[in-house]
Amino acid sequence: MPWGQLRAGLLAGAGLVAFAGSAHADTLREALVLAYETNPTLESARAQQRATDEGVPIARARGLPNASADATYSEFVRRSPNSFTAPERALQVGVDLGVPIYSGGAVKNQVKAAKNRVEAGQADVRGTESAIFSQVVAAYMDVIQNAAIVGLNRKNVEVLEVNLQATSDRFEIGDLTRTDVAQSQSRRAIAQSDLQTAEANLAAARETYIQLVGKAPEALEPPPPLPGLPETPQEAVAIALENNPDILAAKARVDAAENDIDVAGSGRLPTVSLYSSGGYNNYFDTLGGPTSAQFNQTEKTAQAGARVTIPIFQGGLPAAQRRQAQAQASAALETEIATERDVIAQTRSAYTSWMAANELIRSQQVAVDAADLSLEGVRAENSVGNRTILDILNAEQELLDANVRLVQARRNAYVAGFTLLAAMGRAEARDLDLSLERLYDPDVNYRRVRGKWFDWDDDRATVARSTRTVDTPVQDGNIPEQ
Repeated sequence: MPWGQLRAGLLAGAGLVAFAGSAHADTLREALVLAYETNPTLESARAQQRATDEGVPIARARGLPNASADATYSEFVRRSPNSFTAPERALQVGVDLGVPIYSGGAVKNQVKAAKNRVEAGQADVRGTESAIFSQVVAAYMDVIQNAAIVGLNRKNVEVLEVNLQATSDRFEIGDLTRTDVAQSQSRRAIAQSDLQTAEANLAAARETYIQLVGKAPEALEPPPPLPGLPETPQEAVAIALENNPDILAAKARVDAAENDIDVAGSGRLPTVSLYSSGGYNNYFDTLGGPTSAQFNQTEKTAQAGARVTIPIFQGGLPAAQRRQAQAQASAALETEIATERDVIAQTRSAYTSWMAANELIRSQQVAVDAADLSLEGVRAENSVGNRTILDILNAEQELLDANVRLVQARRNAYVAGFTLLAAMGRAEARDLDLSLERLYDPDVNYRRVRGKWFDWDDDRATVARSTRTVDTPVQDGNIPEQ
């Protein structure tokens, strides 16, 4: 279900309420878009992937021709007295060209390994994006949850202040005892302490939101329904095994490790290359001394040929390198299985938590309704002398506790649902209909650089893309008066 089609009505009563404190209200979509475009952790992962992309042209460069030139100018300030024809100065210029023909399969397999690591890195970027989104959703819901709890505790303080005043008045006329007044004072003090704690939690939640999103939260709208949640845990696991980016990255690293085995084995195979070189010497009419006219003062040389290198004995180095690569490939295989186990456990756990939270919402709603009815009954019975002030205070506390648990259950259900989507590999920008003008595609940079070969083809100087939060205001736990 696309995010833009359905807008959930605010979870009413003790639910996750959005407190309108400004003309503009932030939405979860806007928070995710800001994180997508400005979060430094995500930007760092993308930059690291661009570095990984360069592994392909680096590996391919070993199989391309290479050319070099050198020039040396020498002044022979002190010559042997017995060397009558030695030059006084000389200029030597050389040019070398090498063309690899066969490298035992090293270049080919290094390129394959680099491509597989690019694929693994791209999956890692997806995983980072999904993790950041999960954190943003949790932070967004924490702000709403804690704002709701602050509101509930504030109203509770107000009610207890009214109760205390009424109790004091009834004490003055002899209808109640000093004990009743003390009980009311104690409950009000505890409520005020709970309110301060709730405000501190709200301030902390807002700071976490700033850390992830890059701006302070304004009035937060209720979240939209989550799209694509599974019907059964089996369905969730099947989707996760196919789409989870951690599994895809682990599989690509297994392929890269197997390529590394062939790279290591190539060290004991022959290599073939072509080469050519040329030279130019100029002695500036100083070669030969007094008989310099009899000597050519400049000379040019050139040679070309093929070179075959056949390893005979390397002290066991190639075999050790191959065994090492095999062990690393075995480790990669085991890591893939461990990752699969972890994803299965995460998916099943998230599904269970999501279902349990939904059940808890229903039971807590019943508890809220019952506690509300109970409070009304206790107050009515107190008016005819059948209930004490302590009974009223207990009933009010039970209603507050039930409301808070309902708020927490609704927050937990939404976060668990999004965590489930993340485990299934369906919690990225491409899945959530964020209405972005352009999605970041790591394959674009890979296609741009994979065939580059020019030595001076640099990118522009690096510039930070993420935003800083040093100018954001310090957050508090206040909410607008209702």
